[in-house]
Amino acid sequence: MEKTLVEKLIKAYKQVQIGNPLDESTLMGPLIDQGAVSDYSNALIKAKEQGCEILYGGNVINDKKGFYVEPTIVRAKNHYDIVQEETFAPILYLMRYSDLNEAITIHNAVPQGLSSSIFTNNIINAETFLSHKGSDCGIANVNIGTSGAEIGGAFGGEKETGGGRESGSDSWKAYMRRQTNTLNWSTDLPLAQGIKFDL
Repeated sequence: MEKTLVEKLIKAYKQVQIGNPLDESTLMGPLIDQGAVSDYSNALIKAKEQGCEILYGGNVINDKKGFYVEPTIVRAKNHYDIVQEETFAPILYLMRYSDLNEAITIHNAVPQGLSSSIFTNNIINAETFLSHKGSDCGIANVNIGTSGAEIGGAFGGEKETGGGRESGSDSWKAYMRRQTNTLNWSTDLPLAQGIKFDL
């Protein structure tokens, strides 16, 4: 299964159109500044030093005006220091696991906790991920990505991510563990901005 997943991910990443965000055909625009590009490059240097393998991407794009980089897929292990950091760059770390409990342990073993997602057709796995035994993030989704947030839901992250939820009439909720859950049981995967990959 891992080999098939990696092949499909690489095929999808090869379809990512990088360029001017004002162009409707663009899927990925530039990073915010040269500092972000340096963070991206330094993260990949650290990743390789710590034993990671770059499966796709990993390059700064110098032939465009702006701060462009390639979306990158990296095979990693969760105990690597670089995996525990938020790089704010298009780097996907792939980690092997043997069962759902191990996957959740890996998932929760980071200091951040803004948003999370599981892709499954198994309702028991989905409900486990959404329960107190599952994701410890402020947002937990099923069969949709981690971007976006429901304005009326629990938002702000858990652990070291976000600003928390202690404001106004909802301050008491800051002392409780809440999640916003979105489940998609259809056979389609709705992607942001109408994105489609031909797999």
